[in-house]
Amino acid sequence: MRFGQSVSSFLAAAVQLTSTPDPDANFAAAEEQIELAARRGAELVGLPENFAFMGDDERRLELATSLAERCSRFLVTMARRYQVTLLGGGFPVPAGPGQTFNRAELVSTEGQLLAQYDKIHLFDVDLPDGNTYRESATVQPGNQLPPVVDVPGLGRVGLSICYDVRFPELYRHLAAAGVDVLMVPAAFTAFTGKDHWQVLLQARAIENTAYVLAPAQTGLHYGRRQSHGHALMIDPWGTVLADAGVGVGSAVAPIDPGHAKRVRAQMPSLEHRRPALF
Repeated sequence: MRFGQSVSSFLAAAVQLTSTPDPDANFAAAEEQIELAARRGAELVGLPENFAFMGDDERRLELATSLAERCSRFLVTMARRYQVTLLGGGFPVPAGPGQTFNRAELVSTEGQLLAQYDKIHLFDVDLPDGNTYRESATVQPGNQLPPVVDVPGLGRVGLSICYDVRFPELYRHLAAAGVDVLMVPAAFTAFTGKDHWQVLLQARAIENTAYVLAPAQTGLHYGRRQSHGHALMIDPWGTVLADAGVGVGSAVAPIDPGHAKRVRAQMPSLEHRRPALF
């Protein structure tokens, strides 16, 4: 059942950061935004992909073991301290020589690990602006479909990471599991983001009649690496409820189970699917 009877409206926040190669500075910046979101009343808070480190691959591999441990501890500490359900949108976890996973973790207000997901779609792209990305050179894809977890008081939350948003079949899997809120933490490039970021997120919300919470990286991180920004909150009709723009901050908006149920009644497209034909 989607959005059980015990779920009432609540605030959610998609955090926007400009992470750097300095983990200490990144953790401090992330905590500041978590605290601000909690003070505004947010109960569900998402951090973007690479929230703890945005730097070159060699340095990321060197730091992977310590970063993985620090990130997990940080999420538990922050969730407990600010009494929020917290998503760490993506951080490196050792996966063998010269390889890491890109892992997201969802942690409860009590510091319990609710779900984790290793990114399965890797960004290997040559862009017309001259930038080349080969995520698969140092990142090992996950081999498990993303989870949907029932969070008391918040509904059913599904995980994904960044480039996944271009693969609608992944979100159909989450919809089939009864997802209410799709979390899409990202470090979307400035070049692709200007044309594709918002429209892809709106499509995922509309076709799955679910809320989308999309934390984002923004600005210049190192070298030529620049992120699009515009962390978004989107409702099941595809309406953008909040946009963080291009500065550090958060997109904060209510998630309303009653509105979601009305949208699903008006547009019951998931009930009209004929999967046997595909």
